[in-house]
Amino acid sequence: MEVQALTKYTRMSPKKVREVARQVQGRPAAEALDLLRFIPRKSARLIAKTLTSAIANAENNNNLSSDDLIVKRCLVEEGPAFKRFRPVGRGSAHPIRKRTSHIRIVLTDEVASPAANSKEQ
Repeated sequence: MEVQALTKYTRMSPKKVREVARQVQGRPAAEALDLLRFIPRKSARLIAKTLTSAIANAENNNNLSSDDLIVKRCLVEEGPAFKRFRPVGRGSAHPIRKRTSHIRIVLTDEVASPAANSKEQ
């Protein structure tokens, strides 16, 4: 069974969050949470918060054990960008895009077999 959690409008660019999100895919949920504690980046804290929420959803809503959960997917989608302007020389201004992202973590309690992975590709 699949369980997911979603954090929307996080104030960090999707590119920066994806670098950390790649590290946790395919790992057991508890191991991924331990790994995120030792990554010294803001995006690791945001992903850890979403992962904790996904684990809580699995335990409370679906009566699944947190020991059996595996991170199936960790998607980072692009959210709306705040548009600002920065003054530069000669009375002009440059546009600045402050990007946001949506973090979606999908957990599963099923162990994927190698044969199933080759069929998906």
